[in-house]
Amino acid sequence: MADVINSDGSVSRSASDDDKLETVMSHDEVGKDHTNHDLVDKELAAYTSDIPVHIDEETNARLKTAIDRRVLAIMIVTYFLQSVDKGALGFASIMGLQEDTHLQGPEYSWLTTIIYLVVLVVEYPENYIIQRVPIAKWLGFNVFLWGATVALTAACHNFTGLIAVRAFLGLFEAVCQPTFTVLSAMWYRREEQSSTVVLWYMMNGLQQIIGGLLAFIFTHVPATSPISDWQALFMTHGLIATVWGVFIMWWMPDSPMKAKCFSEEDKKLMIERLRDNRTGVQNRKFRWRQVQEAFMDPQVYAFILIQILTTLPSGGMGAYAAIVIQSFGYSTWVVQLLQMVTGVIQVISMLSGVWIERRYKQTIWPSIASVLPTIAGAATLCAVPFTEDKKVALLFAWYIMYSFWCAVGLSLSLVTRNVAGQTKKSVVVALSFMSWAAGNAIGPQVFRKQDAPRYFPAFAVILASFVALVVVLFALRFYYVWQNGVKQGKIDRGEALADTEGVHGFEDITDKENVNFRYAY
Repeated sequence: MADVINSDGSVSRSASDDDKLETVMSHDEVGKDHTNHDLVDKELAAYTSDIPVHIDEETNARLKTAIDRRVLAIMIVTYFLQSVDKGALGFASIMGLQEDTHLQGPEYSWLTTIIYLVVLVVEYPENYIIQRVPIAKWLGFNVFLWGATVALTAACHNFTGLIAVRAFLGLFEAVCQPTFTVLSAMWYRREEQSSTVVLWYMMNGLQQIIGGLLAFIFTHVPATSPISDWQALFMTHGLIATVWGVFIMWWMPDSPMKAKCFSEEDKKLMIERLRDNRTGVQNRKFRWRQVQEAFMDPQVYAFILIQILTTLPSGGMGAYAAIVIQSFGYSTWVVQLLQMVTGVIQVISMLSGVWIERRYKQTIWPSIASVLPTIAGAATLCAVPFTEDKKVALLFAWYIMYSFWCAVGLSLSLVTRNVAGQTKKSVVVALSFMSWAAGNAIGPQVFRKQDAPRYFPAFAVILASFVALVVVLFALRFYYVWQNGVKQGKIDRGEALADTEGVHGFEDITDKENVNFRYAY
C-alpha cells in the first residue's frame, strides 16, 4: 500500500477503489487550491463552499449564544443528572441501603464496578451508533430509560436486584460522554472547546454539592414513612431524569444542518465558524485507513493512560467518599454536608484550569500543576493514621486530592481538539471512554473491606497513579511540540503548501494527514 503526499500535505493511499477515490488532489494541475468534495459529507457540503466566509465578532457571539442555549445547556444539565444519579449510591451507602439490601463483603463495590464493566462492553457500539443516528433523539431516549432505571432502584431488596438495575444504568448512561465529546467538536470552535468540555464535565463537582444537600435533606425522611430515605432519594432522581429525557428529544437539534430552530443563513454561518478547526463536522463514511492510523498514533495511547490514571482513583474515591470521611470520625449527617466541599473544590479547580488555558493558551502545564496537590494529599493519607485527633488534617488531605479534576477536564478537551477525521475520532473517543470505564470499574475494587478504615493499599495505588499521570502529560506535551515542528518544517521547505484560508477545513482527513493541522497543548 503506497502513501502519496498531496500538495496540501495530506496523505492518500492507492490500495483500493475506496482509497483511489480519495486520492483526488486537493490542488488541480495548475495549482489552484480547492476543496476535495469526495472527502466532504454530502449533507454538510450543501452548507459549505470553497470560499471561506468572514464572520464578524458580533455575529459570532450571537451564534455562539444561540448554540449555548440549545446545545450546551442540554449537555450541562444532562451530565449533572447523570452524575447525581450515578453518585446517589455513594450517599445512600450510609443511609441504610447496605443494611436494608443485606450487602455482604465486596458486594457494595460491585454495584459501582458493574456500571463501568457494561460501559466498557457497549462503548464502541455506542460510538458507532451516535455517528449514524439523530444524536439528540438518541440521547433523550437513553436519558429517559436511565431515569426509569434509577427509580426502579428503590424497589430492590437484595444484591441481585441492585446489580441488575446498576448494569442497565451503565447501558443507558454510556451514551453521555461520547455524545458530548462529539457535540463539543460538532458545534464549537477549537478555542471554545476546552471551556465547553469543562463546563459540562465539572458537573461531577456540582453533583457533590447539590447531591450532598439532597442526601442531607432525605436523611430527615421520618422513620414512620412507608419508604426509607434512600428509596425516596432514588425515586426522586429517577423521575426528574425521565422528564428531562423527553425534553431533550423536543428541544435539542441533531446537528447544525438539521437544526430547524435556526434559519438557513445561520446554519451556514454556524458551520462556517468551524472551518478553522480542521477536524470536520460530520461524515458517515467509514474509512479503514483512519482506524489503522488511530491504533498507530502515540497520542491515542496517552489518552488511554490519562483516562485510566484519573478514573481509577476517582472511581474508588467517588464510591467510598462517604465511608472514608466517616472513618475520620464524623457522624452520618455531617459527612453528607462535608462531601459538598469536594464538589466546590472540583468546580473551582476546573474553572481555574479553563481561565489559565484561555489566558495563557496552555493546556498541559495547568493540568500537571493541578495534580501536584493531589499527590501531596494521597501521600498524607498513606502516612497519617486515621485517628480522631487528626481528623481535620485528614479531611484537608482528602479535599486537596480533588484538585486533579482540572487535569481531567482539560485532558478530555485535547481529544476533541487534537483528533481529526471522523472515523478516527469515533475510534479514539471509543478507546478513551473504554479506558474511562475500565479505570472506574477497577477503582472501587482497590478499596477492600479488610483494609478499612485506613485503606492503605487503595491510597498507595492512587498515589502511584497520579505520579504516573504527571509523567504521561509531560511526554504528551513533548510529542505535540515535536509534531507541530515537523509539520511546519515541511511547509518551510516547500514540501507542502500552507492552507491559510481553510479551504480543506471540512474534508474528512486526519490530523496526521493534514500538514496544516496544529496540535493544541
